[in-house]
Amino acid sequence: MRRFARILSTLLATLLAGSFVAAQEQPTPPQTDPPQRSVVQSPILTIDTDRLYSQSAFGLRVAREIEERGAALATENRSIEAELAAEEQELTDKRKTMEPGAFRVLADAFDEKVQQTRRAQETKGRELSQLLEKEQITFLNAAAPVLETLMRETGAAVILERRSVFLSANAIDITDAAIARIDTALGDGAE
Repeated sequence: MRRFARILSTLLATLLAGSFVAAQEQPTPPQTDPPQRSVVQSPILTIDTDRLYSQSAFGLRVAREIEERGAALATENRSIEAELAAEEQELTDKRKTMEPGAFRVLADAFDEKVQQTRRAQETKGRELSQLLEKEQITFLNAAAPVLETLMRETGAAVILERRSVFLSANAIDITDAAIARIDTALGDGAE
């Protein structure tokens, strides 16, 4: 059985080498103008989806907006924190002059205010994260037709995530071409 496998593999190697040599020896017809292709012809393409999004005009706009809103939220959080710290200090100072029961009512009200404020600010943070996810989904949905066109033009049957591929030729990576085409089609996606 091993002998059969060796013979088969030798035969396949010989056939493949012969095909390669024959392909190399075929005269190429003279061309006056080289064909203009934006991407390689291949049945398998790769793409870096993180870079596709983050380096596109759409992704860059979203990143700026999220950064601006995140900075505004951080500033708001610091302001609220300072206000609550000042209010807590006032409450601490009043404690010495108040009845324990009356102080407990104020302390409980302050604790409730802190909890409500924390929940409200956490909600704003989640909304910001949800906005980012929504924008990424919008981008991918809008990018799909562009990627399908690239697949048709290259004769590809599949586009694989570059990080999932163990080894490939850089020529089959269409990330740059896809970014350029998506930027042309979508711009920054601002309404």
